[in-house]
Amino acid sequence: MDIILKNVKKKDFPVFQSLAKSLGFEIIEENEKPYNPEFVKEILEGEKDIAEGRGIKMTMEELNKLWK
Repeated sequence: MDIILKNVKKKDFPVFQSLAKSLGFEIIEENEKPYNPEFVKEILEGEKDIAEGRGIKMTMEELNKLWK
C-alpha cells in the first residue's frame, strides 16, 4: 500500500520521517517538477501582449470558421 502526503510543512516533515522509520516504512521523496520555463515565458509574454492591447477579439462565429 502507498501513502502519499502532500503539502507537508518543512517543520513537520522530520516528525513524519522519524515515525515512518520507526515503523519500518520506506520513504521516497518526490518533489513536483515546475513548469517548463519556456512554456511559462510564452504564457507571460502572451498576457503582457494582451495587457498592452496587442491581442485580437473574435466572435464565436469567427472562431468556428477557423476549424471548419
